[in-house]
Parts: sequence; C-alpha cells; structure tokens
Amino acid sequence: MATVTHVFSIDYVAKLLDEDVELLQAIVSNDDNLSYGSSISVYTGPDEAITSLTRDGIEELEQILTNARRTADEWNDFLEAFIDDGELIARIKAKSQR
Repeated sequence: MATVTHVFSIDYVAKLLDEDVELLQAIVSNDDNLSYGSSISVYTGPDEAITSLTRDGIEELEQILTNARRTADEWNDFLEAFIDDGELIARIKAKSQR
C-alpha cells in the first residue's frame, strides 16, 4: 500500500460523486464497509472530527454504490440497511429518480 499523502473530506467526496453527504456518512460510519485505512478521522478540535477518505476509499465507496444500484430492489434494500431516517431515504430516492 502506498503512503497516503492527502485525503478528501466526506463533504468534498459527496460533491465529487454527486451523492448525499448523509448517505456517505452512513456508509463510512461502519468500519466494516471500507478497507482499513480508507477512511480517516481528522480532528479539528478537542471533541470535533471530520471524516476523510483516501483515493482508495473513494474508489471503494463508488463500487459499493454502483453495486447497490444494480436494481431498484437492491437499492431500496441497501438504503433500508444503512439509514434509519425515513426522510433521508425519501430524499435520496427522489434524487435518484431525477
């Protein structure tokens, strides 16, 4: 594995991928979803941190989302598995239909 020299904030990754930042946060909040070292917490204060991704982490995230979107049923199951907020699920589904 190459040395990590830069990372991308989850907010920036959401813009790059044209995805909802809360969806990405839900995915990366579970350490089992991405390979070790693909997501990094950057502490911005004593009790504040932002999640950042390496280039490999972005690629893994893209692959997860691509696989989840193979069919409408798989996408719905994926959203239900990762997100507990019904309003957020509805917003993501609406965006997907555009």
